[in-house]
Amino acid sequence: RVEVQSIMGPGVDPHLYRASEGDLQTMFEADVILYNGLNLEGQMDEILGSLAEDRPVVALGEAVPEEMRLQSEQYQGEFDPHIWFDPIRWSYAVQATATALAEFDPEDAAIYQANAATYIVQIQTLDGEAMTRISSIPAQQRVLITAHDAFNYFGDRYGIEVVGIQGISTESEAGIADLQAVADLVVQRQIPAIFVESTISPATIEAVQGAVRDRGAEIAIGGQLFSDAMGEDGTPEGTYLGMFRHNVQTIVTALGGNAS
Repeated sequence: RVEVQSIMGPGVDPHLYRASEGDLQTMFEADVILYNGLNLEGQMDEILGSLAEDRPVVALGEAVPEEMRLQSEQYQGEFDPHIWFDPIRWSYAVQATATALAEFDPEDAAIYQANAATYIVQIQTLDGEAMTRISSIPAQQRVLITAHDAFNYFGDRYGIEVVGIQGISTESEAGIADLQAVADLVVQRQIPAIFVESTISPATIEAVQGAVRDRGAEIAIGGQLFSDAMGEDGTPEGTYLGMFRHNVQTIVTALGGNAS
């Protein structure tokens, strides 16, 4: 019932993204616009506000109840926008999508609601798989180190300590003290792997790897995680379920758990 057009594709950082002329045309022609909100698309707030004057513009992240959102450690009084890394919280965004489509196209409302219910069951199954696999990581090694704080909801849901070197937004940069502190943590806890992200230069993670080596230890780069964007269209990682499974598989394997 719906033709979907994505503005931001694989490898695109939504924190820094600015809409092109083509993007503006696409949005002006859209019947319904969905976005994450909670300041994830910070450079597009003004445009989205303007478009909301004459069509549904829905911030899916804001469908999650406030008491279930995590506070931003970097920005006082704001919420962490990376809600999709907790599938149970993200189920609220699925329902909000169905509601927005049903309100625009009431004749097909039953289809949208039925599909949302089916998809939420798939998300609950995904959550159970992740819980089982992540619990197999040895407790001392249950530390997820990435370039920026995209995974706090993931850590909150699955009991993993999360360390993001740059903070919650990629607009900030990691300093020498940040890199040294993470290197110390790696050596002290004997963490086996750290991870690069698909939307961020690997330079920060590689710098931590070098700082660990300077301390006479070694740390592997455990693989690439999809953080602020999914994979290529047509691949398993180009879907939410496939992207999430890829991340869990990569994290669990690199940190010494059982990913099977």
